[in-house]
Amino acid sequence: MKMRNLVAALLAATSLAACAAGPDYVAPALPAAGDAPFAGSTSPEVVTTSPDDHWWRLYDDPVLNGLVVDALAANTDVRVAVARIERARASLRGARSDALPQTAISGSGTYGRAAESQVPPGTDREGRTVDGQLAVSYELDLFGRVRRGIEASRADLGAARENADAVRVTVVADTVRAYVDATSAAEQLAVAHRTVDLLDRSVRITSARFERGLNERLDVIRLMQLRDQQAAEIPSLQATRDAALFRLATLTGRTPQDLPAAVRERTTTPDVAQPIPVGDGRTLLARRPDVKAAERRLAADTARIGVATADLYPKITLGGSVGTTAVGATDVFGAGPLRWLVGPLISWAFPNQEAIRARIGAARADVQADLATFDGTVLRALEETETALSAYRNALLRKERLGSARDAAGRAAKVSIARQGRGQIDALAVLDAQRTLAQSESTYAQATRDVAFAQVDLFRALGGTWRDKTPVATRSVTAGAGESPVG
Repeated sequence: MKMRNLVAALLAATSLAACAAGPDYVAPALPAAGDAPFAGSTSPEVVTTSPDDHWWRLYDDPVLNGLVVDALAANTDVRVAVARIERARASLRGARSDALPQTAISGSGTYGRAAESQVPPGTDREGRTVDGQLAVSYELDLFGRVRRGIEASRADLGAARENADAVRVTVVADTVRAYVDATSAAEQLAVAHRTVDLLDRSVRITSARFERGLNERLDVIRLMQLRDQQAAEIPSLQATRDAALFRLATLTGRTPQDLPAAVRERTTTPDVAQPIPVGDGRTLLARRPDVKAAERRLAADTARIGVATADLYPKITLGGSVGTTAVGATDVFGAGPLRWLVGPLISWAFPNQEAIRARIGAARADVQADLATFDGTVLRALEETETALSAYRNALLRKERLGSARDAAGRAAKVSIARQGRGQIDALAVLDAQRTLAQSESTYAQATRDVAFAQVDLFRALGGTWRDKTPVATRSVTAGAGESPVG
């Protein structure tokens, strides 16, 4: 009869276990404007097709592809993010273990002597005692404390994965930006050397005219001053290039000396020669790891409200144990008396539940903060993308106009030198034309770098995902231009 009552109670408790304390999670709504195309997507430089996850391949640069693979494999920030994923996965395993029966084995062995008054006459007062016990317990998750804990841990794991993707986005963008910085500095160095060579030619011509009495010595001095000013830019550009190369080495997990020669040989700024696919607001918010991580943190803290709320109700654990106590070495393996017990254990913090309610209030406040963080992350994602689109569009326009100005300055410089040779203009006009050309060449090279930087900023704003979250284990940049697939 007692056993039937116990079984009935268990069945009743199991029927209640479908209820879980706390609110069920509902994903937050996105802004209505999030479904609309970007304001800057009407320009011909971009298209509204879905962006490519592996956006750096749009540069069609095998050396850059290899550097990105290496950065994803060896960058220290990526390794930290991957370790945090493993930590979150271990926490999820721990939370799931709470839903399983808990077992414990204990044993002890003693040797001692009892007081004479504590043993019957004629009984040996000294002896060995061995005790062993197996205990099993199982929590009836009537109010969903365990299930909500698993739900929170699962969401934490999702947030850790998205955080790792956010780190990958940043590392890839930083790698491409450093590569752009290094190649752009090399390109500007080439421009500076060409300008110095051109000014050297002008100095020679003007010096020859001075020796024939056709120019003053002041004309030669002014040209030499301009030449030295342009030459003084070369060490600064070289330092910029070296710093970018050293940064590339760190991003790819290398020392500066280990950077492949193929990287140092690149002297042309990479460029995407096709319209960049940007998608729309919906695809952006579905891709951005920071948005998805904020949503997962909101889900985790919502589940923790349930974990805290479940503590308001009784915690019922079914348990049992079996054991034996053996006296003397000959009784260790089962000859001693056997004992067992089975039954429920009920614990309930009542009536003083203020501490529990305080935890519930704190959990609800965390959810409100997470919701505000999510909304802010969404708005920043849209803002960053629109800003990047505008910056890219205007950088291209600036480069185009500076290119026209540079071409005009080049023609003017050639004409001035020719007219100087015919004695039609003085050296001051030639000097001004040469100075204008040097400035135009330098400004155009900087504009080329700015366009590449704007592209990287746009790709960073668009986010990205990786199907394979496991970092690549091997390097791929070699003397040529190897490329390994990235998950």
